[in-house]
Amino acid sequence: MNGRAISIKTGWLLSLRLTTYILITGIVLYGLRFPVLLSGPFWAYSILTLLLPILFVVKRWCDVRFLLRVIPYLQTLLEIVVEVGIIYITGNVNSAYSGLFILTIISAALVSNNLAGTLVTASLVSVCYAYVVWFGLGIAGVPGSASRALEKIFSSQDAGFYNIFLHILTFFLVAFVSGYLVERLRARDEELADTSQALRRAKLETDDILRHLNSGLFTIDREGKIIFFNRAAEEILGYAEAETRGRNLREIFEERMPQLVENLLEVLESKKRSHRQEIEIVNKHGRRVPIGISTSLLRSGEDDIRGVIAIFQDLTETKVLEEKIRQADKLAAVGQLSAAIAHEIRNPLAAISGSVEVLKCELNVRDENARLMELIDRESTRLNNILSDFLQYARSRRSSFTRVELCHLAGDIIEVIRHHPSYRDNIHIELSTVESYAYVFGDEDQIRQILINLVVNACDAIGDRDGRVTITIGGEPSGEVVMKVADSGPGIPENIRANLFDPFFSTKRDGTGLGLAIVERLASNLGINLSFHSEPECGTVFYLVFHKIPGEHKARSLSGAC
Repeated sequence: MNGRAISIKTGWLLSLRLTTYILITGIVLYGLRFPVLLSGPFWAYSILTLLLPILFVVKRWCDVRFLLRVIPYLQTLLEIVVEVGIIYITGNVNSAYSGLFILTIISAALVSNNLAGTLVTASLVSVCYAYVVWFGLGIAGVPGSASRALEKIFSSQDAGFYNIFLHILTFFLVAFVSGYLVERLRARDEELADTSQALRRAKLETDDILRHLNSGLFTIDREGKIIFFNRAAEEILGYAEAETRGRNLREIFEERMPQLVENLLEVLESKKRSHRQEIEIVNKHGRRVPIGISTSLLRSGEDDIRGVIAIFQDLTETKVLEEKIRQADKLAAVGQLSAAIAHEIRNPLAAISGSVEVLKCELNVRDENARLMELIDRESTRLNNILSDFLQYARSRRSSFTRVELCHLAGDIIEVIRHHPSYRDNIHIELSTVESYAYVFGDEDQIRQILINLVVNACDAIGDRDGRVTITIGGEPSGEVVMKVADSGPGIPENIRANLFDPFFSTKRDGTGLGLAIVERLASNLGINLSFHSEPECGTVFYLVFHKIPGEHKARSLSGAC
């Protein structure tokens, strides 16, 4: 049963209970002058009658369902007792108040909510009524008076028999009609509840789904008035549904979105759907926004056009992505060309460098000529290093993913760095691991190159001061493996952090500016999450987050310097 039906039933029940109570109170207090015989049942009946509406109010805040089931039945029972007392005092079979039983039976129909319960109440009322009549006709304490009362009641010549019979017949007739109507009402309420639930499901499948689509959607009728406007349309077009519903298309969109208006009106006039196309609108901030729109006709029959439906998306992010892809394609082409040129330069450069070495050995050059010869040799080596880094950056070798053990790889790299020109005796390099072994998926050569570049960069940052470079490897509860490369250098100035991974950006005197650019590209190829944190005079930490191989178990814990 739905909420509205329950509230209607509650209203009828409380109104009928209150009406019956007012009638009985008037009879008891003013008609009968509050007889002692009815004082106990009447006060109990009054308390339950006043308690019933209170329970319907407080059920919003506390659970009183049990009381709401029990108290109406107790109140009905006490009401019958009070009515029996009234009829007994006012003349039994000749009492004018026997009609109160009818109100009680109707109330019982609303309480029990079925025909059987109503007929049980009618039977109880009939028995009570017959008993009070029989008891009133008999003389208490006089032998044989009860049997004489029954003879009088069932005497066909006495009008009392017909009076009792008509009363009881009326009670059951009212009970039957009331119970029947209540059952029909309950069945109708159940049908209504089922229908309401089906409607809610249908609304969820249509209106609610359309309203929560990520794509903008609105519809117009044959006169060009907007009849539906979803949330995505509000965000993209910059209009609230409340200010668009029922208003004409031109009135709202003509100023900022003339293309949109023309597109929809053209579909409405030509009665032909339009394929997807791109148009520009001006949003509420005055910015031009590209949207992709498709329109279709709303039909209620073969030739009956009800309106037009428009579905559209904001293409701003798509356009930015397309531009990035085009830029990446251009850079890839330039990179391939540059790599080819760099490769061709290395050949004559190798010849120049070799020739200079031969001349240095065979010619006895001194003073200025010797200095020039050293300059040629040094700059040739420097240019060769730049070309090597550039070729490594431009080369897009496909990553070969295998199982890589990071702890031993980091130990090997430390030994390599100790023989690198950037390493100095004032720098202490250490490896700290949380686990004995840390396996990840990746390309071992590329991971090696990443670590070498980061450690060399850390050594260069420390320079001539005493410092420490620490490689830390540890696992996370999420299953990831985190590698940290930390140095105790001066830190990275805040004004250059945004350009740290840009190609050819370097703060070193002889740097190529490709070391960290290579690190970022290789990390991107391997799916490694690369980040860094730096503070002035506190050093810099680079973080590499690897995805751990599923199913790997922790080996013995190992911590300390290597």
